[in-house]
Amino acid sequence: MTTDPTPVDSPHPDPVRTPMADLGRTIRALRRHADLSQRDLAERSGVPQATIARIESGRATDPRFRTVERLARAMACRITITVEAPTGGEHPGGEGTDHSGGTLACAVPPVPHDDMRDMADRRYPAHLDAWPVREPKDWPGAWWADWYKLPPERYPLKLPPAAYERSRRYRDLRRWGEQVRGATVVRWVDDDGRPDNCWRFVAELPGGALVGELRAHERGPHLEYGDHLEYGDHLEYGDEEGPELVLDGVLVARQYRRLGIGGRLLACMAARMVAAGITRARAVADGQSIDFLVACGFRGANSRPVALELDRPLNPARGRPR
Repeated sequence: MTTDPTPVDSPHPDPVRTPMADLGRTIRALRRHADLSQRDLAERSGVPQATIARIESGRATDPRFRTVERLARAMACRITITVEAPTGGEHPGGEGTDHSGGTLACAVPPVPHDDMRDMADRRYPAHLDAWPVREPKDWPGAWWADWYKLPPERYPLKLPPAAYERSRRYRDLRRWGEQVRGATVVRWVDDDGRPDNCWRFVAELPGGALVGELRAHERGPHLEYGDHLEYGDHLEYGDEEGPELVLDGVLVARQYRRLGIGGRLLACMAARMVAAGITRARAVADGQSIDFLVACGFRGANSRPVALELDRPLNPARGRPR
């Protein structure tokens, strides 16, 4: 049985690695992949929940193959027997061959929180997503009670070691978000005909699907002073003032928001600012955009531009509102 070994620094390492322990770990991983509780798996397979619990904990000394097969089929899996190549290059079945190479192969990722236990030293359900609780904001119970801003000495309850969500919809959205975050790539665009002082970053999924975009432009002396500079004039930046970057906007598709994509776009912009020797960026925002920019490192400025609005388009012929 091949599964990922328990980490050496795990707080609850398996004292002895046995085939039954590997079998239990694999069943748990398969059950998580199928998003089934032990009770759900028992109903689907016809195997008692107590038997499933003994197999997963490694306490079942010799479960029947038929039992394991029923569990696998209930999770839409099939069992494949493979034989490892013997050491020394000998042909299988020859003299000195190690016949212990038979394994039950399983490519399902292990349960990510399998080394976490509750206050009763029990593992958390494999099909749920558990995460460690290091401070009140990690625990939904603190949000509901609205005491996550209190100092530790005034916490009305003891923080649990971990938290999890029972809602299937929440779990599906959470796992989908993790997949999107891992697959999204942010890149600099320099081949779309823009002027050199205009910046553009895009966030894309495999296949080129666009999920986010950032645009900005460098504000140099010619942009700031316009026609006041004659042809050939050269304006040096002082020691205190240097080239600035003006953030034109950060856009993320609605279904991909709150996944950190906008923050990654701004982080790439900041990295390119360092490489270009630009030390300051400016932005104009309102509403929730202010909170987003502040979370990404922006701070309030003393001087702010005037906000202008155009309610009606101008008549191109007269230059007046229609």
